[in-house]
Amino acid sequence: MGPPAPDAASEVFSLLELDPAPVDDDFRSTRADGARPSSSWSAKVPAPSRMSSLGLSGHSPVFYLTRIQKYSSYAFTLFAAAHITNTSLIPLTTRSLPASDTYLLLTRPYYQDFPFEQLLVIAPLALHILSGLALRLYRRRQTVRRYAGEASTRSERRRVPWPAVSGTSALGFASTALVGGHALVNRGVPLLVEGSSAGIGLEYVSHGFARHPVLSFVGFGALVSVAVWHGVWGAAKWNGWTPAQLVRPGYEGEIRRKRRWYVINGIAAALAGLWMAGGLGVVGQGGAATGWVARDYDNLFKSIPLVGQWL
Repeated sequence: MGPPAPDAASEVFSLLELDPAPVDDDFRSTRADGARPSSSWSAKVPAPSRMSSLGLSGHSPVFYLTRIQKYSSYAFTLFAAAHITNTSLIPLTTRSLPASDTYLLLTRPYYQDFPFEQLLVIAPLALHILSGLALRLYRRRQTVRRYAGEASTRSERRRVPWPAVSGTSALGFASTALVGGHALVNRGVPLLVEGSSAGIGLEYVSHGFARHPVLSFVGFGALVSVAVWHGVWGAAKWNGWTPAQLVRPGYEGEIRRKRRWYVINGIAAALAGLWMAGGLGVVGQGGAATGWVARDYDNLFKSIPLVGQWL
């Protein structure tokens, strides 16, 4: 005589005895401060050991891409600090364009010559931009997999919305275009036309302000404002200081979040104002060059792609 057939109650009981499968890191919900929510079983069941495509275990691509984006921004900040010193703080101190240009030409080789420019500017900036784009594409892929499935059609995948763009990310996209334009005018065009940018200093920038004031003031103001706000909010995010990262309910939490918002924007406004005080107030008011130097600068401005023919 065979064993008795299991009744419904025993089947349900056997199912209840099964341990739940751990959820993959990419699909776990997180709090605003990045901490994992506690559950009755997550602390008892270890996360599965996984191997990434890079041969590194334990973390998803988001972990590595986020850290590349974070630490590359730290390296680029060193260059930004040197640049604001040369283009704003020293002009504010000396109140003299020739004297400021002397300091600029003396110190600039330390962050423009090989390998400093590649290590402090080009490589960190490229890693920062590319890792940000890779993060966005990866999260988009995970969202499509979650809501449309692997076997979805192209039209079904198109209906899945892209991840929302945060204010800091939007400023980052704008900064990429503005920084690229700034580098083109001050580094790229002199290298292409004259074979070197060694003679390009604050007098060149001042000449551009004098010859093309509207474009120069608007462009410089937008560059400084967007870059500074992106950098300050990005630094606040990496350190967990943004309002959204404060997990505190109730009226007190709301007050603290507002306070953080004002403090972060206040720091950004002060830094941008300081940069503009030297850049616009001193360098921007230095006047046009004269003689053959002026003709050389005018030729460089006319060689700028797309807009040079209108200058």
